[in-house]
Amino acid sequence: MEITKRFHRILAIYFQLQGRSVVKAQDLADRFDVSLRTIYRDMRSLEEAGIPIYGEAGSGYSLTEGYKLPPTSFTQEEILSLAASEKLMQKFVDPNMCRHFTTAIGKIRSYLRYSDKSNIMVLEENMWMSSPSALFNEKVPDALSVLFEAIAARKIVAMAYRAVDRDEANQRHIEPVGVYHEGNFWYFLAYCHLRETYRNFRIDRIEAIKLTADSFTKAHKPLSHYLERKEHNDLVTVRIRIDREFARYLQWERSYYGFLHDEKDGDHVIMTFHSHNMEQEFARWYLRFADHATILEPPTLKDAVRQILNKIHL
Repeated sequence: MEITKRFHRILAIYFQLQGRSVVKAQDLADRFDVSLRTIYRDMRSLEEAGIPIYGEAGSGYSLTEGYKLPPTSFTQEEILSLAASEKLMQKFVDPNMCRHFTTAIGKIRSYLRYSDKSNIMVLEENMWMSSPSALFNEKVPDALSVLFEAIAARKIVAMAYRAVDRDEANQRHIEPVGVYHEGNFWYFLAYCHLRETYRNFRIDRIEAIKLTADSFTKAHKPLSHYLERKEHNDLVTVRIRIDREFARYLQWERSYYGFLHDEKDGDHVIMTFHSHNMEQEFARWYLRFADHATILEPPTLKDAVRQILNKIHL
């Protein structure tokens, strides 16, 4: 059993090496939940099997340039996941990127057996995704593609961006660091030359975008570095008590508002959240079910709800 497990791990490591330019030993150890010593031993096994691996201290492992094995066979589960991923791409990425993905999937399909192609067709006919129109500005259908290209090529982007508190867009030159999906929207973090600091932007508020020929002026850390710092600095802990019978209706939305966990409390459920925007976003969401809930903490959330209620004209 242990030998079989190790074989599958070594094979998975090889596919990681095939799919990435550089793979770090620590990332592999974390992925497979083993020690660094185990990863080093697995790498030696691959080298002994004739796989030309290049390793550099502090950088990682990579395959020698030009070395590739012929296309491998796919399991039925992997093949069906390709069809599902194409549907998800249609919903969550811009039309330009979706076209590229569809072309790539088409090339993979050309290697599949007839029965596998038939299975994909059956799955496609029985999957449906709602329109993704809210994710992108219709005037800029390729915004996500441009940002991905800029991140990969380390090129500055020129864009017209309309902030939530402005009626008109202003021109900005940015250095995109990374893109992330949160709630119902795509966001990206970038160094803004106008503000001379890092800012978060929402993709559907871009009104024009263009990749320039100018290279980045700074060396940026990975996206995770900035998001982790944002998590620590901006989060507010919120606890609310909700009628137990009503709480089940919130399970599809609560993750958008920073849901952490819940606990039963007699006829109620106590939910705990980490909120990024407590005074506006969370307070307005709370009003949708306020007649079935009580705010436990913080007191400032109660004040925010009262301020909204005082502005209501009936």
